[in-house]
Amino acid sequence: MVEQTNGRSYPCVVIDLNTQRDLCLTDGARPVTNAADIVPALRRVVAWTKRNGAPLISSVDSHRTGEMPRSGCPAHCVDGTIGQQKVEFTVFRSQTTVQVDNTLSVPLDLFSHCQQVIFRQRGEDLLANPKADRFVTQLPAREFVLFGNDVEGAVKNVALGLIAREKRLTVVRDACGYWDRNAADLAFRLFEAKGVSVITVDELAMRKLERPRRVEVCIKAIEAGRRNGRKASPAARRNGTTNGRSSHKNRTENGELRARPTNGTIPRSRGKQRGT
Repeated sequence: MVEQTNGRSYPCVVIDLNTQRDLCLTDGARPVTNAADIVPALRRVVAWTKRNGAPLISSVDSHRTGEMPRSGCPAHCVDGTIGQQKVEFTVFRSQTTVQVDNTLSVPLDLFSHCQQVIFRQRGEDLLANPKADRFVTQLPAREFVLFGNDVEGAVKNVALGLIAREKRLTVVRDACGYWDRNAADLAFRLFEAKGVSVITVDELAMRKLERPRRVEVCIKAIEAGRRNGRKASPAARRNGTTNGRSSHKNRTENGELRARPTNGTIPRSRGKQRGT
């Protein structure tokens, strides 16, 4: 479960694109050109995401059996194959998968139940999935951090989609895979020209996200409980009272209330004063 820091927005949401065996591993069906270098970078970004408790949106490139690949492109990430599976360390224990269809029916509070939401991607654009489009567009996030495969395709499409939606975006350059180095460099220059922050994994690792202050939350909950008469405060428990009633510590063995010392004064009544 992921908590919102101020009750209104997440400080950062991470987007992980197509980190799958066929693309990331050198023995995959269609590994990216920099596959040997990208895996250690992916590990660091995923570790940073877990350490900071940031919510993670993941896409899975998904092709149907018998689907004709693009010219010169080998079949890859076919439904049900081992190569379509995400690299093991990119799958969180607390996760859910949203199945692809042509509807907008998707709960918008998924991150209140898990840390990772996985969408299937048919094509080169995650946001072409209506459910992913609605979920990302309406997600209250102050910043998106983007990484994965491939820069000249999926990463570029999502980046431009977020820019069009006026989202603040950061791209982790050395955690992005590519097939064409020149096309990838051109994409990074395009990102920077449009105001996107392009950083390295080292720069990301130095950042520390704002975390919820659980102590303040607990104090507010205790105070609310006292006002509603449902919970006793720690002070009340120490003094032997609960919800304004005396506990067994203030009673005699016969169950009668012990007399409280008055020091010669009469306690003021809380009710209306009666005439003498």
